[in-house]
Amino acid sequence: MAYRVVQWSTGNVGKHALAGILANPALELVGLWVSGPGKAGADAGVLAGLDELTGVIATSDADALFALRPDCIVYTAMTDNRIVEALEDLRRILAAGINVVASAPVFLQYPYGVLPDDMIKTLEDAAVQGGSSLWVNGIDPGFANDLLPLALTGTCRSIEQVRCMEIIDYATYDNRAVMFDIMGFGKPMDETPLLLQPGVLSLAWGSVVRQIAAGLGVELDRVTENYERIAAAEEFDIASGTIAAGTAAALRFQVSGIVGDRVLVVLEHVTRTRADQAPDWPEPAEGSGSYRLEITGEPSYHVDISPSSPNGDHNHATLVGTAMRIVNAVPAVVEARSGILTLVDLPLVTGRGMVGR
Repeated sequence: MAYRVVQWSTGNVGKHALAGILANPALELVGLWVSGPGKAGADAGVLAGLDELTGVIATSDADALFALRPDCIVYTAMTDNRIVEALEDLRRILAAGINVVASAPVFLQYPYGVLPDDMIKTLEDAAVQGGSSLWVNGIDPGFANDLLPLALTGTCRSIEQVRCMEIIDYATYDNRAVMFDIMGFGKPMDETPLLLQPGVLSLAWGSVVRQIAAGLGVELDRVTENYERIAAAEEFDIASGTIAAGTAAALRFQVSGIVGDRVLVVLEHVTRTRADQAPDWPEPAEGSGSYRLEITGEPSYHVDISPSSPNGDHNHATLVGTAMRIVNAVPAVVEARSGILTLVDLPLVTGRGMVGR
């Protein structure tokens, strides 16, 4: 029998998750939540960009979807600029006895030591009340910096440092709220955007360095963050809007987990909006985007992962990968223990049933 699933949102990640649910023979789409009246009443097949209708009609009535008693909700709503509301969404879903796989908030990939204990307890209590589970993952934070690096460390005799990098040109990433309001592209260089406010980088990606450390059996003494930005030499357009000359156009940041005087784990992002920016910064392995793992030890590894797709560029491919990482995990999460789950709580999630789809 298929697991009964509700898709929650149809944005950049959600539309791919919706198509993935419909393609997965282990899952049955029973409901679809949308945030705006412009999408309410539309068939799920239309919102997924498919040619066929499904008979599942989008709604903004969350209570009606809860009443369907689905096994799982695939939660892909925007959270970066609505953290409090998103956490309340998750609390309500869990308390209603419905399991959740989600692409955000990203700090829930591994919240321990990242979030205040009372905030974690609120979600844990809701999960206990509902007998439900929550798993947050994707690509970054996600498999590029939890599953893959920890698997490689299992082949090491000694480990000096684990570095996980995202090196991507975001010019084709079409999300103005993320690009301009949160990351600060196109904003004056003397203006500090939300992402770069003190502590926000460590909140968003502290889960990465803390989970890797925990996987290695090490307790971090502290987590630090740093960044640098480059201004645009001239005005140019990207998918999300216009970047004026002299405004922020490229960003490089690091979140580091430190033990004693050793930098043990590093999460690094190199984000450009044009290929000719910051030639002295790390470059992608190929094309306009890649994820890189560097493990220094005995032995050492340097691994590059370059997403691509016949249906779009690297940014399209990463959105599909983010969506399918959580969609394909639905059966494992439904069968898992109650509570907040991390990588170590699940069996290996594969593309079971997706061959030839």
